[in-house]
Amino acid sequence: MAQEGRSCPLAYRYDPADLCRQVSESSADVLYVIGGLYGNVYALDEIERMARAEEREGRRVQLVFNGDFNWFNASDELFREVNERVLGHTVSLGNVEYELANPSPGAGCGCAYPEFVEQDVVERSNRIIERLQGVASACQDIRKQLADSPRYRCLMFGGLKILVLHGDPESLAGWGLAHEAFAEGNESSLAEWFNATGADGIVCTHTCLPVLWSGLVAKQARVVVNNGSAGMGNLENDPRGLITRISASMPSVEPVAALERRGLHFSLVPVAFDQRAWLTRFDALWPSGSDAQVSYRNRLLNGTSLAPGDVVFPSGF
Repeated sequence: MAQEGRSCPLAYRYDPADLCRQVSESSADVLYVIGGLYGNVYALDEIERMARAEEREGRRVQLVFNGDFNWFNASDELFREVNERVLGHTVSLGNVEYELANPSPGAGCGCAYPEFVEQDVVERSNRIIERLQGVASACQDIRKQLADSPRYRCLMFGGLKILVLHGDPESLAGWGLAHEAFAEGNESSLAEWFNATGADGIVCTHTCLPVLWSGLVAKQARVVVNNGSAGMGNLENDPRGLITRISASMPSVEPVAALERRGLHFSLVPVAFDQRAWLTRFDALWPSGSDAQVSYRNRLLNGTSLAPGDVVFPSGF
């Protein structure tokens, strides 16, 4: 019997061959792909500030949120603020937003956690989404906007086809593009997905740890970028979030990792949000002993165990 938080609802599934059948042309000079904001309004402030700085230098920026922009924002005020600001940009859903708009019986948080994630973590996440669903129930206008949003997007940008999704090319909550999957070796899946979608780059999130991969598929250079989290720390002793920046121009701030392929720079760019202000807000909503505090506060303070070099995966084929 499928367990809540580990199961993957059928509605999350899609055929990789369908993902780039409809392609939208982007007229921007820079793409910011923002996954895993997790309700961190101060990270959102900083991302918008970064975009304004680029625009002052003459570069048009398109903000693309690819899911899980909700999570810690479990108050009426913060839930509405985060969603109203995010939904003014280009958006696709994460499992969190899907479960807020269209709760799936037995899905829990809809995270589809693999076996290496401890059961206590899964159960805490299920309780977090239950609390957040209670907040969302009073915001029917936002729930409708979320329900009307797509699960993925395919953008033509800089002459390349960029597939933006949440999990992996088979599921909204898939873990096939997780850091752990690259560490174990997922080259055969990558080849299948790039061949099926025709994408030049896949930009994802959901699995919380960052990845920058490049390799050849069908003799073409391909790229995968997983930003980990825009709203939490991603590296050792580093509380900054990360976003994916794609542009013909190099970023003005030092990226954590970057590569250039076919005329575009793919960069994992840090988001240096106001950590003290966010922790004050977080602690008020999630005090000591609460589910989010137990699961996430240490990461908000200290990041993860990864060094910058640990996020880069060259092709094995």
